[in-house]
Amino acid sequence: MALLEVKNLEVFYGVIRALKGVSFEVNQGEIVTLIGANGAGKTTTMQSIIGLIPSSCGSVFFDGHDITKMQCHKIVHLGMTQVPEGRRIFQELTVYENLLMGAFSQKDKNLIKADIENIYERFPRLGERRNQIAGTLSGGEQQMLAMGRAIMSHPKLLLLDEPSMGLSPLLVDQVFEIIQQFRNDGTTVLLVEQNAGKSLAISDRAYVLELGEIVLSGTGKELISSDSVKKAYLGG
Repeated sequence: MALLEVKNLEVFYGVIRALKGVSFEVNQGEIVTLIGANGAGKTTTMQSIIGLIPSSCGSVFFDGHDITKMQCHKIVHLGMTQVPEGRRIFQELTVYENLLMGAFSQKDKNLIKADIENIYERFPRLGERRNQIAGTLSGGEQQMLAMGRAIMSHPKLLLLDEPSMGLSPLLVDQVFEIIQQFRNDGTTVLLVEQNAGKSLAISDRAYVLELGEIVLSGTGKELISSDSVKKAYLGG
């Protein structure tokens, strides 16, 4: 049984049909990627899954629960967390306070303390800057903080929306290494990325979105070898 099942999802912005019957699934332990050009519907799909944008048709099931009309904070309690495009950290709070915000669904103070120390071990730069105001961090440090904050809730499924956007090539490599570590630690990942080459290289499976529709799917290796994907997204 899939951890996440998206069936015939449709979303409208006014009279504009942004998603046109999108269907896909994510199995436990996978990295699954949605690729596509700007305006293809990738972020809309993510936001509809997590409950930030209402769908007009279709359904979303997560870990056996129908979450189609569920409020976002209730979805988080079920074990789904998103790192949104643009990071959306709390700019005026410290690194430590941002991480605490990520643990809002946790009640065990000892566990929260241990989790924060684990984040500092995983992201040493955050440990060095634990008392620094988050808005003064570099772009790469803010992305690490956003990802660290997300895993404070011990998600079963982590949604990552354009995590490499605006980062230097070195930091992009680090971000993709971290995503693989998340999967190796038992967290399933749904990834939206414009960096098709790197995302497909680490993905178990992937889907190509064009103008609100899924037009191609397969394993990461299959799509990275596809002539149409090479031509459209890999500069080949």
